[in-house]
Amino acid sequence: MTTDDKDQPLELFKRATTATIRALAEDDELEVIFAPGAAGVSGRVMRVPAPPLGASDAEIDAVRGQADQLALRLRHHDDGLHRRKAPPQGTAHELFEWLEDARVAAIGAERMAGVASNLDASLDALCRQAAFDLITTETDAPLSVAVGLLVREQLTGRPLPPAAENVARFWRDYVSSQIGDAVDALRERVHDQGAYADSCRRILAELGLADDLQEPPPSDSQDDLESLSEEHNPEPELLPQDSPAEADTQQGEDGDSEVSDMAADAEMELADSSTDMDPDAEMPTLQDAAGRINADVNYQAYTRAFDEVVRADEIVDGEELSKLRVLLDQQLVPLQHATAKLANRLQRRLMARQNRTWQFDLDEGMLDSGRLASVVVDAMNPLAYKQEKDTNFRDTVVSLLIDSSGSMRGRSITIAAVCADILGRTLERCGVRVEILGFTTRAWRGGQSREAWLADGKPANPGRLNDLRHIIYKAADEPWRRARRNLGLMMREELLKENIDGEALIWAHNRLVTRPEQRKVLMVISDGLPVDNSTLLVNPSNYLEQHLKYAIDIIENRSPVELIAIGIGHDVTHHYSRAVTIMDAEQLGGAMTEQLASLFDVPVGRGRVLI
Repeated sequence: MTTDDKDQPLELFKRATTATIRALAEDDELEVIFAPGAAGVSGRVMRVPAPPLGASDAEIDAVRGQADQLALRLRHHDDGLHRRKAPPQGTAHELFEWLEDARVAAIGAERMAGVASNLDASLDALCRQAAFDLITTETDAPLSVAVGLLVREQLTGRPLPPAAENVARFWRDYVSSQIGDAVDALRERVHDQGAYADSCRRILAELGLADDLQEPPPSDSQDDLESLSEEHNPEPELLPQDSPAEADTQQGEDGDSEVSDMAADAEMELADSSTDMDPDAEMPTLQDAAGRINADVNYQAYTRAFDEVVRADEIVDGEELSKLRVLLDQQLVPLQHATAKLANRLQRRLMARQNRTWQFDLDEGMLDSGRLASVVVDAMNPLAYKQEKDTNFRDTVVSLLIDSSGSMRGRSITIAAVCADILGRTLERCGVRVEILGFTTRAWRGGQSREAWLADGKPANPGRLNDLRHIIYKAADEPWRRARRNLGLMMREELLKENIDGEALIWAHNRLVTRPEQRKVLMVISDGLPVDNSTLLVNPSNYLEQHLKYAIDIIENRSPVELIAIGIGHDVTHHYSRAVTIMDAEQLGGAMTEQLASLFDVPVGRGRVLI
């Protein structure tokens, strides 16, 4: 080790990690960059989070583990094959991803003890970040995660790290009794991704997730080649993929679908109601006279008796809320310079649009200097005047709807709370009313709604089986000084459960559409599709997603409310026509600023806003 290396330990770490990544991936040309944010791969570039100065050995090992996992995945994982074998979005898809991660980890741990140790450290850090180490009841332990962890334990032959074991322990006996033999059979297929994926699909079926599966196309068929070609070269007016409901419908026509008749029929009805909707057709039953959206005829809740719309200060007492706000303020300290700069930039951009509209060709007012040349050329031309006119900028209300589900736990929900804080203060200064809302559920994997369904004998197609919790952090007419403390509630990890986006979107819209402001803006921040395990296990796999599409379609095509979506680490452009996808939560503030400021951009011209 040279003197320079001793003085620059981070540089030494980067060189050693880069060399290891390239060796594991068997790619000497792979570019490795170290930057803040989540680890990931894009093309031939891999991003690895750099450990902070003074990082502990466990933190450094966790970073190495992330890098090793990505390198092993590049070498031993076929993305195209994985997409063809994977179920649609939902519980089955999440479990399928965990099982594939277990396969890759098993290959890495097979002959390299150091890599195995790094992978364990990374897994432990991931589970702690998701607060799995704090789970105390079975209802809080997600089945999909537990099965993936137990399979990983069997394939690697290594005990799970403590935070992961805290999830797996609740489901160990159940998994062993249901799919113990199938898990043992996976060991023989670890190095054959296709055969391993087929075995995983059988495991999903044995766990009662058969309705979530679609029959994958033969890998060598002409249809498969055509579908791959369309995926990489989609037509301009089509989405890259059909919805799960449409896929199941097509398979049913070909006679190749393994989905049950009941689930297939339900999914076809959902597809017909949402994807074939004519925006110009009259739909008197879907909206009332005030513009509020009614429930979709193909969507239902088993019972709404246990749903709640609650203010933030009603969930916890004032003392705890104050402590949570202090915790949020502590998160704001290192971001203080950036947040102040962001708030000032947003305020300047919005204030610049308040008083910049001109009326021309008037008989009085300020002299229009742009018309002087014509007067000089022809003295008979009359002088023209102009006057500055106030815009209707102030007559605006913005509603910010934040996904408060478990997947947002950690950095994502913190950044969302910080940005909501910035927007609340800045928009109020600009004279724009702002409402801040959140949505989650009251329980994991079903609450009292599911208990009622079980007590009634489990009737088929029950609809939504969890209890909604819609949260009002700040009402539109509430002064910021009164609501400021409420945003601290987002820092309470026990709050974050499942996400049912469609009903939350309709709830936020219906609050907004009846307000007196002339302009109404709804901004949604989410990190994925709606997921509620208790609902998806007993309904069609795309049940919640189709309802979300229904809500989006009505708002975008039939409502005066302007809808904007920001996806954190998830591409939401397939569902929302006006959307932005960001890969790091740190980008959220800039994305929100640009989206809000762009709302007030008007083309330059006479009678137009001048920027």
